[in-house]
Amino acid sequence: MKKLLLLILCCMPLLSFSQNATQPYLNLEEAKRIANSCEERAMQDKWNVVIAILDGGGHLIYLRKMDGTQIGSVEVAQAKAKSAVYFKRSTKVFEDLVNAGNTRILSLPNAIPIEGGIPIFKDGVCIGAIGISGVTSEQDGIIAEAGLKAL
Repeated sequence: MKKLLLLILCCMPLLSFSQNATQPYLNLEEAKRIANSCEERAMQDKWNVVIAILDGGGHLIYLRKMDGTQIGSVEVAQAKAKSAVYFKRSTKVFEDLVNAGNTRILSLPNAIPIEGGIPIFKDGVCIGAIGISGVTSEQDGIIAEAGLKAL
């Protein structure tokens, strides 16, 4: 009986470990691939931007500031990405709501109503976001979408 109990106790960690499912996540290699695609799209029209890639918790994984981009865009790109990951939707959604007169959106913490932030989903899970700043909000959105296509 003691041996059976000891065997069960020894196997319990293995049983619980095997039941844990691994959640998808965004790794550095993928973040660099996204940033490369964003930069390539920006360069087509000679747009200088900041590219921010955040993980599913809203933490910075990768940041790229293209030559000639204003320094204010560093924080703006990160804020757009943070908004997209926190709310699991594009910042364009908030921009459209504000433009339609729904100014209550402006009181939401971390809700940035300026296009250029988009969430990244994998297997139905938000694993991160892209934030672009440096040109018009519409152009920022175009660049972000190009980055998303890299996955």
